[in-house]
Amino acid sequence: MTMSYRGRHKSRWPKKTGKSKTVEEFVAGLRQNISPAKTYRERSLNIHGLICAKCGREFDHKDSHLLTVHHKDGNSRNNPADGSNWENLCVYCHEDEHSRELLGDYLNNPKK
Repeated sequence: MTMSYRGRHKSRWPKKTGKSKTVEEFVAGLRQNISPAKTYRERSLNIHGLICAKCGREFDHKDSHLLTVHHKDGNSRNNPADGSNWENLCVYCHEDEHSRELLGDYLNNPKK
């Protein structure tokens, strides 16, 4: 006769409590856990609109995921409520902006 292995570790899955949440309660719980990055992105999109500040391309809500928030001073923790440190850039312009900084640093500091 063989014994079955049940393991001695705790289950990764939470135990069911018997209470099932309504959809509204579930959504309310998700809204409480919104990350700061998402909130400042949404605020920036509302303040500056759905347009890239560099190339001028306009976006609508279905392709707004292509817009990113660029911090002008480079400090991602500097998020003033008036949006003065933000500019909305499309993913292509945002990548170009940061690659220019890297290229400039590389060219200004040659290796010895």
